Amino acid sequence: MRNIRADRPGQTISAQVLRPGRFQLETGFQRQFSGSGLAQSMSAATLRIGFFNSMELRVSQPYFHNGPTIMTEAGLLEASGWAPVVVGAKFMVSPNYDTRTQVAILVESAVPGTGSQGLRSTSWGPGGRLLVSEQLGERFGLEANLGFSQRGLKVADAQKGQFLGTLALNGPISDKAGFFVEAYGSGRATLSTGTTAGLYLRPLPQLRLDVNVGRVLGGLSNGTTLVGAGLVFKVGQ
Repeated sequence: MRNIRADRPGQTISAQVLRPGRFQLETGFQRQFSGSGLAQSMSAATLRIGFFNSMELRVSQPYFHNGPTIMTEAGLLEASGWAPVVVGAKFMVSPNYDTRTQVAILVESAVPGTGSQGLRSTSWGPGGRLLVSEQLGERFGLEANLGFSQRGLKVADAQKGQFLGTLALNGPISDKAGFFVEAYGSGRATLSTGTTAGLYLRPLPQLRLDVNVGRVLGGLSNGTTLVGAGLVFKVGQ
C-alpha cells in the first residue's frame, strides 16, 4: 500500500492526483488566536475520490464553531455554523503517477445556497490553482501552489479576486513520522503572509495523524497564531 500524501495541513495542496478507485478523507480542527484576544475555532473535512482519466473529484465543507456577530436585515446574526460546500476537481498534467515532478491543475468553487445562514453565498465562488510537486532525493518533497479565487462570476468580482502563492517542504523523521513547513502569501491590494509547520505520524499505512502550528506575519491578521490537528484516512491502493 502506498504512503499517504495529504492536502493538509496548511495552505499548500499537493499535486498528487488519487488513482482511480481510491478514496481519501481528510479532517482537521484549528484554533485561531488573534491579538485582540478573540479566539475562533474551525473544523473541516475534505473527501477526495480518484476518478478515471487522471482526475480526482473533491468535496469539502468547513464548520465554524464560533464567529463574529453581523448585522442583517433580520437583525443580529451569529456568523457561525456550516460554511458553503466547496466542490472541485484536480487534473493531472504529468505523463504518469510516478514521475519525480508532478504537475496538476485544481479547479473548485463554493456552491451557492449551501451552508448556514450568515455564511452562505448567493453566487458561485470559483477558484483555480497550478500545483507543482518535486521529489528531492529519495524521500523529501517540495510543493508549490499558484492560484486565484473570486466571489461571484462577474468581471467586477474578478477585479476583486485574491491571489495565492505557497511553497512547502516535507520529509521523513523516521519510517512512520515526518515534518512539514511552508510559507505563503495571499491577497491583492494588501498581502497577507504567514508560515505553517507541523509533524505527522503514520501508525498504520492507511492512517495519518498530524499536529501543526502557524503564524500570520503580515497583512490585516498580522500576529494571529493558529494551532491545529488532523486525521487522514484512505481506502484503496
